[in-house]
Amino acid sequence: MRKPIVFLFLFFLAVAIIGCSTTQKGAGIGAVAGAGLGAIIGHQSGHAGEGALIGGLGGAAAGALIGEQADSKFCPVDGKRYTAGKQYCPEHGVELKNLEK
Repeated sequence: MRKPIVFLFLFFLAVAIIGCSTTQKGAGIGAVAGAGLGAIIGHQSGHAGEGALIGGLGGAAAGALIGEQADSKFCPVDGKRYTAGKQYCPEHGVELKNLEK
């Protein structure tokens, strides 16, 4: 009975993540991985729920930071790279272009 619920949860999570930015995908994947690891570690001390919550929050933060760095943009004038949070080049004022992957 529990396996179909887990399968459905993972399926809907995968579908939800497909249309997200790299930063959002990193946060989602980090949260799931962190929650899983936190639950395993917390289970050892009898606090699986608290471990999952703490692990999920930490994983989401770390995943978002990693995703932000992976989602790069560049200045078309000099080619300097910037994170996805920037929209315009601070030196030239031109709009940054997405880095082709």
